[in-house]
Amino acid sequence: MAENQDGQEKTEQPTEKKLREAREKGQVPRSRELATVLMMLAAGLYFYALGPNAMTQFEMLLRQGLLFDRQVATDMGKAFDHIMAIFVLAWQISWPFMLIMVVIAIVSPIFVGGWNFAPKAMAPNFKKLNPITGLAKLFSLRSLLELVKAVLKVLLIGLVAVIVIEQLLDQLLQLTRLSVLAALANAGELVVLAFIIISLSLIVVALLDVPYQLWQHTQEMMMTHQEVKEEHKQQEGDPQVKGRIRQLQREMAQRRMMQKVPEADVVITNPTHFAVALQYDPQTMREPIVLAMGADMMALQIRTLAKKHEVPIVEAPALARALYYNAQEGAPIPWQLYRAVAAVLAYVYQLRDGQAVETQRFDQLPVPEEMTQPPDRN
Repeated sequence: MAENQDGQEKTEQPTEKKLREAREKGQVPRSRELATVLMMLAAGLYFYALGPNAMTQFEMLLRQGLLFDRQVATDMGKAFDHIMAIFVLAWQISWPFMLIMVVIAIVSPIFVGGWNFAPKAMAPNFKKLNPITGLAKLFSLRSLLELVKAVLKVLLIGLVAVIVIEQLLDQLLQLTRLSVLAALANAGELVVLAFIIISLSLIVVALLDVPYQLWQHTQEMMMTHQEVKEEHKQQEGDPQVKGRIRQLQREMAQRRMMQKVPEADVVITNPTHFAVALQYDPQTMREPIVLAMGADMMALQIRTLAKKHEVPIVEAPALARALYYNAQEGAPIPWQLYRAVAAVLAYVYQLRDGQAVETQRFDQLPVPEEMTQPPDRN
């Protein structure tokens, strides 16, 4: 099993981030055998389909290059024109074949690893000039496998070539009975045919090489458990740091919330477990707003601030629980609690006018029973 420099086993599959960074560096699976087979087949099929026409054009090229007038040899201007005409004819003959080879060379990598343009891979890396590193790669397991693959490929080509020659031996012997031009034409056709058959045999090598290259690339990209954890920390953040940030955010929110308590018109309590501070201005608000709410210690702080700033505190256990479980800070109260809150606010207004007793409790408010229970978190 693969190990990193620290000796830790690479047991984890590569992450998307690791694969993306590898692609940016040009590290993608590639099968040279597949590219070689495709180029050889394309070349063989090209000459098989257009061979006679190409041979005719090559014959014209040779004639034009070797046969010329005496005036062409003695006149620099005519000689230059003659040479340029030869170059133009050579270009007209060769550009279709060159274009096909270039297209195959560009397209073939798409089949394994996809097309990838990595500027980072073109940057100079002087570490590759280290002779010790080069020797280590020369005697590595990968180099040994490449050597075995090359030997097997040579043996396969040799075997297929022997079989093809044996099958075409009679036709090769018949060439001696033909004229020179006819023999050359038939010989060229037989050579191209043998070339195509040998190229087809290399498909076996490519079919074995493609999954091997994919597997080898995956093995090279494998990660240790520690590397996965470190990458997760980089992407998601250190859990301890994130927890500390959330704690600070809660503390800031609580401070902002406590600063609003003095602005409340009433604080509704349980009386000790819950406390909810409400504000209502008939001139500017359609319904009461929850300024702050909390349980236990937070509820105690809200009650303390309310007493300090002479905000009325009303004990309404069911309403306090319903507001705590169903309302949200900074939002209007739920519509189901309008009547209950209206009764409390009416009492507060009477208390301000000296028409109510401060010790009044609200145990029989119209609060739906289901709203007084903690919400289901599942």
